[in-house]
Amino acid sequence: MFVVIVGEIANFAAYAFAPALLVTPLGALSIIFSAVLAHFILQEKLHIFGVLGCALCMVGSTTIVLHAPHERDIHSVKEVWQLATELGFILYTVAVVILVTVLIFYYVPRIGQTHLFIYVAICSLTGSLTVMAVKAVGIALKLTFEGSNQFKYFQTWFFTLVVIGCCLLQINYLNKALDTFNTAVVSPVYYVMFTSLTIFASIIMFKDWDTQNASQIATELCGFVTILSGTFLLHKTKDMGNRPEETPVFTTPIHSDDHNSQTL
Repeated sequence: MFVVIVGEIANFAAYAFAPALLVTPLGALSIIFSAVLAHFILQEKLHIFGVLGCALCMVGSTTIVLHAPHERDIHSVKEVWQLATELGFILYTVAVVILVTVLIFYYVPRIGQTHLFIYVAICSLTGSLTVMAVKAVGIALKLTFEGSNQFKYFQTWFFTLVVIGCCLLQINYLNKALDTFNTAVVSPVYYVMFTSLTIFASIIMFKDWDTQNASQIATELCGFVTILSGTFLLHKTKDMGNRPEETPVFTTPIHSDDHNSQTL
């Protein structure tokens, strides 16, 4: 649990120093390390498809790192607030709030127990706003540690409340999804939806692609698709190396005469 907490703190800090377009897809690296450590520590055999999935994730991650946009220079949390209150991101936030509200109050009571998409959509939509607020709080903490106190502005506290509220909502419905459906299905679907919506929200709010050309954007998209392919391959074939070999069952044929005598 201590290591998990340290990892989440490090992930939180990463958003203060790098664009979400880079940080979020790199979450797939945790899948690679988990697979490798499970192979050596838990004696879970990493089969050929698992190795291929890890390789795809590594190639995709490297591609994104090499072509990711530079982090925007921000000197105050007020600048983040200005980006968050522009028309494009306000429309996105309103759309997310409306969709999440409809999903929670209309679709969850009716088809939530039978359709995986409902729970995952709530988590992913909420998660995209969570990451934007986390990035704002991370920037505020970084500037505060550098000597410029950002907690004197109400915007910092607003973003903090958004992080807490969205995290609680996200964790609640993610737990419901994991409790209702197969984890092997929930994890990759949630990763794809959450990462895609987070990148989309970051592009709207921080305009990550404004300083890049079409070639760089296409390369990043190819890297993202490569990571998704490796993630799905890992999850779909994760139990192949642990299935026990089936021992053939030999049966002795019974002749008709023997069968009749046994029946008599």
